Amino acid sequence: MTTTAYKTTRNAGQARGRGAPDMPVDPWLLVPVLLLAAIGVVMVGSASVAIGETLGAGPHHYMMRHVIYLLLGLGLASSFRIIPIAFLERICGPMFLLAMLALALVFVPGLGHSVNGSYRWVKLGFMQFQVVEAVKLMFIIWVAGYLVRKQGQVRVSFVDTLKPLVLAGVLTGILLLQPDMGSAAVITAVAGGMVWLAGAAWRYIAALGAMALPVFGFAAIEPYRLRRIVSFMDPWADPYNSGFQLTQALIAVGRGEVFGVGLGASVQKLFYLPEAHTDFIFAVLAEEFGFMGVLLVLALFMLLITRIFIIGVMAHRAEKPFAGYLAFGIGLWLGLQAMVSMGVNLGVLPTKGLTLPLISSGGSSVLMTCLALGVVFRIRYELDRDKVGTIPSRVGPKRMAL
Repeated sequence: MTTTAYKTTRNAGQARGRGAPDMPVDPWLLVPVLLLAAIGVVMVGSASVAIGETLGAGPHHYMMRHVIYLLLGLGLASSFRIIPIAFLERICGPMFLLAMLALALVFVPGLGHSVNGSYRWVKLGFMQFQVVEAVKLMFIIWVAGYLVRKQGQVRVSFVDTLKPLVLAGVLTGILLLQPDMGSAAVITAVAGGMVWLAGAAWRYIAALGAMALPVFGFAAIEPYRLRRIVSFMDPWADPYNSGFQLTQALIAVGRGEVFGVGLGASVQKLFYLPEAHTDFIFAVLAEEFGFMGVLLVLALFMLLITRIFIIGVMAHRAEKPFAGYLAFGIGLWLGLQAMVSMGVNLGVLPTKGLTLPLISSGGSSVLMTCLALGVVFRIRYELDRDKVGTIPSRVGPKRMAL
């Protein structure tokens, strides 16, 4: 009897070590993900009908491609859900170098692919992959590992606070050469947010931010970026040239009013609004579903990001700091990118080439978003498996010095 019990216990321990998920998925995480993905399928299908027909690919071409990428993303998420977080912690060391190499690939002749003068993609045979989407997750994994190694020092040392932000600046420099200022801003903000959540002093982060301002300021004075900033401030001053895209987006948002013009009834997607199924899909959503549709999407993103942060808090309380920082980084990434994308569509922020996670058409974004969410599901699974971590009764914007 004792031998049998020992074997049963050992086999169960081995199964846990292999990471075979055998517990229910967190519904507070799963439901917003599924709803946002479903909204994305509907909106890509609606916003891309005209361009699909014009290109001769058929009205449902982009929607079907989006569904295929979602299914591939589901496979990636499922595969990462069975990979222990401890494995990611063991391999986090070289992630920064891999991120730099990945960004450099876009400049390799024959491998990199240019669109409208921007070098952001590499050719992978069946698709063109935007490498910065993978770099975001790779850098988050590296920063999480760094914060675990330097947790005590980050709270008191300017030098240890400086390192991840300087390395974020290195990635930013490469991104500005592509150029991709939107992703550069997101990576820098995510690094700053993770360091701040680790307990770094405000004065250190503020000083580093002041040091970074000249870099972004210098990048902003590039002629085409300067035109974007000027047109953002008053798009109606040049509605047929530099302000064209933003004015068309604002017209779409205004036409939606409270309840929208109805699914498929958007006028702006009929070649008035450029990138209607990618970067500006939120404007089409606002036109077809109105203010109520906008509120629904905002609520789903708030639920998703809040849940990811709660899981991060649970991981720290369970003395799993790497998992906690990883969750915080992914939450910051998805939350900031969603906020910037929606802000651009609503005319609150200057135009940037950022997709709306889970909703915009774009294979690279869909795949890497799903993979990142798979990591979060794995963190939640490990917390349930070990039967530790409790949901805090109150989670707000207040900083948690962990």
